[in-house]
Amino acid sequence: MQVSVENTSALERRMTIGVPAERIETEVNKRLQQTARKAKIPGFRPGKVPMSVIRQRYEDGARQEALGDLIQATFYEAVVEQKLNPAGAPSVEPKTFEKGKDLEYVATFEVFPEFSVAGFESVSVERLSADVADSDLDNMLEILRKQNVRFEVTDRAAQNEDQLNIDFVGKIDGEAFAGGSATGTQLVLGSGRMIPGFEDGLVGAKAGEERVLNLTFPEDYQNLELAGKTAEFTVTVNTVSAPTLPELNEAFFNQFGIKEATLEGFRTEVRKNMERELRQAIKSKVKNQVMDGLLAANPIDVPKALLENEVNRLRVQAVQQFGGNIKPDQLPAELFEEQAKRRVELGLIVAEVVKQFDLKPDESRVRELIQEMASAYQEPEQVVAWYYKNEQQMNEVRSVVLEEQVVDTVLQKASVTDKAVSYEEAVKPVEAPQAD
Repeated sequence: MQVSVENTSALERRMTIGVPAERIETEVNKRLQQTARKAKIPGFRPGKVPMSVIRQRYEDGARQEALGDLIQATFYEAVVEQKLNPAGAPSVEPKTFEKGKDLEYVATFEVFPEFSVAGFESVSVERLSADVADSDLDNMLEILRKQNVRFEVTDRAAQNEDQLNIDFVGKIDGEAFAGGSATGTQLVLGSGRMIPGFEDGLVGAKAGEERVLNLTFPEDYQNLELAGKTAEFTVTVNTVSAPTLPELNEAFFNQFGIKEATLEGFRTEVRKNMERELRQAIKSKVKNQVMDGLLAANPIDVPKALLENEVNRLRVQAVQQFGGNIKPDQLPAELFEEQAKRRVELGLIVAEVVKQFDLKPDESRVRELIQEMASAYQEPEQVVAWYYKNEQQMNEVRSVVLEEQVVDTVLQKASVTDKAVSYEEAVKPVEAPQAD
């Protein structure tokens, strides 16, 4: 077998492979002999059909099959011989494809980029530290109460945080528009669920009252057909219901499956959950800074095949998340390209750090992580046992731990500044940068 390789770009390779005719004929003959043993042809007993008849009937198919298998086999042999690491399936173009002649074909493909991860010292990380104060715990209890608020019908005028049952009809230039009307819908004033001015316009209304609201849809409204247009909404208030916060009592605690259904037991459990959230938030922010630093210090070329695969994966995730009748390939690729590129680059960089430092998942940390996740459930021992019986889940946890070990490896050389902050600041999501 003859092999020659041409570098057509930083990652693309054009490999020409020649396969001797003798090897092709050997493979063709093997298939014809296999066919002869089982072929059923009128006038001949099974296994007694002359090879000339077998060739006449089956040689073309056997040759096509042999050539396909040989291309697959010799491509693999060639990349091993040339020490190449393909990043995707090759595009194959036969150059000679005639009976009795050597097979020559060209395989075009991308390879994984070869690089060493550097610039650890240039990575800058602000590592937050915080505690769950009693005031933070008190605030969380109020949030939990508000999330479980009950509404009771009242005769008074509507206020912010009241729940209204309303009917409404929206019109633009005197014509009703799609999605602009509803009957018996529940709306909490101040929730921001409706367009600006709608909820404010119902403050002070009483049950049975009708109000007409002249409002303008925002310029950046999600429905482009309505964006910036003025509409008239005729709203009928059916009922006004005032919020009643639940008491911190046994009945309330039982909703959360607390074993010790007392205020002290509830506060202890909520604090545990807040501390778990705090650890995860701090860890996530450190990891994001490390990954951003590695990306900035290690610009690399991304194989198109990997980028395309990641875009398709994100398309599928988007459809699964938002539902609807749309198919993944109907979503524009450009919606996902930036995110896909970042994920592919980070995957390559993290894999290279693992290779450079010969990192292996620390099984003690694997167990700690599983126990941490299991602690959020009522029967943590059962959750831990379930993980250890599920190899796929275990591999996913090991991947997370290995990524954490990569972060720790970088932190040993990075510029790290520790900063004490409040609980609220520590768990607050990082705002995405605004587009210019």
